[in-house]
Amino acid sequence: MHSDSNDSKNSNIGELLQQFSSASERKKRGLLKSLESRVLEIVEMGHDALAIFDPDGDEWAAGSVLQLLQKHYPESLNNILSSGSSGWFNAPSTAGIEYGPLQQALLEQSFESADRFTSSALRQLAGSGAENRGYVYFSEVESIAAIDLVTIDRLWIAYSQGKFGFTKQASLLKSLDGRYDRLWTKIGWKNEGVWTRYPSSFNWSLNAPEGHMPLVNQLRGVRLMDAILNHPSLIARI
Repeated sequence: MHSDSNDSKNSNIGELLQQFSSASERKKRGLLKSLESRVLEIVEMGHDALAIFDPDGDEWAAGSVLQLLQKHYPESLNNILSSGSSGWFNAPSTAGIEYGPLQQALLEQSFESADRFTSSALRQLAGSGAENRGYVYFSEVESIAAIDLVTIDRLWIAYSQGKFGFTKQASLLKSLDGRYDRLWTKIGWKNEGVWTRYPSSFNWSLNAPEGHMPLVNQLRGVRLMDAILNHPSLIARI
C-alpha cells in the first residue's frame, strides 16, 4: 500500500492540490511538506493554482498554499492576486474597514501584528466609545456588524491551518462544557493558574495551542469573551 507521501510524489501538481483540498484535516497537514517541495510547480500554475478554492470561504488549504508562495516566491503572488487586490480571500466590511493589512499580516504569519489589527478593528466596530476608551464593553458586542466579525474569523481560520479564530475558540469552549476556567489553560492563556503575560509570553506562531489567537483582553473578564463567541453570526458558523 502506498503512503500519502508516495502518492503525492506520483501525482501531477494539479492532482496534488485537489487531493490537498479534499483531504481530512490530518491528511492535509501530512501533505504540507510534499506541497512545499513542489512549490515551484505551484508558481508555474499561476492563477490556476487556486482555482479549486473559494475566495468567499475559509478553506485553510488555500491559505497554506498562499503562505508557501509568500515564503518561497513572494513575487509570484502578483500573478495570482487580482490587480489592485488587497488579498486573495474576499474580505467584505459593512463598516468600511479595509482588511488588506490583516490578510497580509496573516499571510506573512506575523500573528502579533494581525492580533493588534484585530483588536483595533473590534474597537472601531464597537463604536466611538470603545475607540475613545481603548477597549470594548461586552454590551457593545451585540451591535458589531455580523459581516465584519465573520470576515475577521474567516481570515484567521484560513491562514492558521484552522487552528485560530473566534469559531475555533467557541468550538473548544463547547467541547469543554462551556467552562472558561478550562478553556484558558487549553488555549494557553493561563498556565498553572497564572495569566500568560502579554505580549512577551504568548506564542505568536502556528505552533501555538489551538484557539490561542486572536486574543481578547482577559482583564475585561469572561463577559466580553462570552459576548463575542456567542455573537449570532459566529454561532451560525460553528
